[in-house]
Amino acid sequence: MQNREKILVVDDEENARIALRAILQNEGYQVDSVANGFEALEFLRMHKVNVVISDLKMPEMNGLSFLRELNRRYPSTRVIMVTAYGGVESYLEAIQLGAFEYIHKPVKVDELKFIMHKMLTEERPVNAN
Repeated sequence: MQNREKILVVDDEENARIALRAILQNEGYQVDSVANGFEALEFLRMHKVNVVISDLKMPEMNGLSFLRELNRRYPSTRVIMVTAYGGVESYLEAIQLGAFEYIHKPVKVDELKFIMHKMLTEERPVNAN
């Protein structure tokens, strides 16, 4: 199965990037990955993606700061936040900042597949900006 959707994985942990990339490529998605929010913003400046999957805890620019900047620059890009540490506060903030979903590590393959399908088939509200 080949999907047209392009996904960017943002995680400072190389093993997490490799694992997510393999899961998503196995589902037919086109996947790129970078190690931090700054690299992601630079990548997004040159490439269009449909979905960003970002870790919450990263050095230099954490996932919530990245999400704020991503939404400012690329408001139509959908985001899934992933974390091994998050609690209710970070969950609520991520959702308020526009994350489509917030999932915990280790990522369960079936959960990720379900979220991707749901996210890519739902209508996205149109911003009135």
